[in-house]
Amino acid sequence: MTVELIVQQVINALSRGSLYALLALGLAMVYSVLGLMNFAYGELVTVTGYTMWFLMVRGISFPVAAVIGIVAATVVSLLTELTAFHPLRRASFAAILFSSFAVSVIIQNLIRQLISPRPRGIRIPAALDEVVRLGPFYIGVLSLVTFALSLAVMILLVAFLQRSRWGIALRAAAADFEVARLVGVRANRIIALSFVISGLLAGIGGVLWVSRIGGMTPSMGLTPVLRSFIAVVIGGLGTLRGAVVGGFVLAFLEVALHVLLPSWARPFIDALSLVVVVVILYISPEGLIRKEVEA
Repeated sequence: MTVELIVQQVINALSRGSLYALLALGLAMVYSVLGLMNFAYGELVTVTGYTMWFLMVRGISFPVAAVIGIVAATVVSLLTELTAFHPLRRASFAAILFSSFAVSVIIQNLIRQLISPRPRGIRIPAALDEVVRLGPFYIGVLSLVTFALSLAVMILLVAFLQRSRWGIALRAAAADFEVARLVGVRANRIIALSFVISGLLAGIGGVLWVSRIGGMTPSMGLTPVLRSFIAVVIGGLGTLRGAVVGGFVLAFLEVALHVLLPSWARPFIDALSLVVVVVILYISPEGLIRKEVEA
């Protein structure tokens, strides 16, 4: 294996990992506050994609459609909290879990009935399909945009969590929700804010995800939510830093398997990735980063 090939695959893994990390952060944001997984999270990516498609077939430009798609995902995320989580705040874990699954199924079936069960394509700007040459390396513009945008969003999120009043309240709630309530943190507002941020991250990730695959189906949210869930578990449940680390670990693992495995074994990359994840969790059941060490 040449040095050029190794560097090229590292670049690919960084691009994919930044997208996984961004999506995993959105899922971990809600879990860190409520201790519950929102399995309707993948449908926020779907809502973003179909909103963009709906607008673009009517002549709206890609950038404007992308922004409105992100807003749509954020609104749907907040509505999910108000309709599926808030009324069941004191219910059992199983009840809330099934509620989030119900939201996922409802959104999928609404898309099937109101739009179509068939795949829909979306026209990506030609500039995103171009390739930039840096010496002996060829880097896709979309990969560069994915990495740069994801990194910028994560830096802004860190700044918000560390320097703003609401960000500090979110971190306090993530560390110990009950104690945070006792010192004056308003629970309902913090939970709603966590869902808003989760929807915003899912929307941005959804734009990048749809740009990579060039189309969408009603069930397309399954893959993003699974990738996000695996990244969160690898990094450590309840830690935002762990979600980022888990996203990059998963991406590097997938790229490494793609390079090292023979062509006949590549269809089993997802299964082999899960085997490696199980091994990681066997060695470190709490994930790579424990919650108590997070700042």
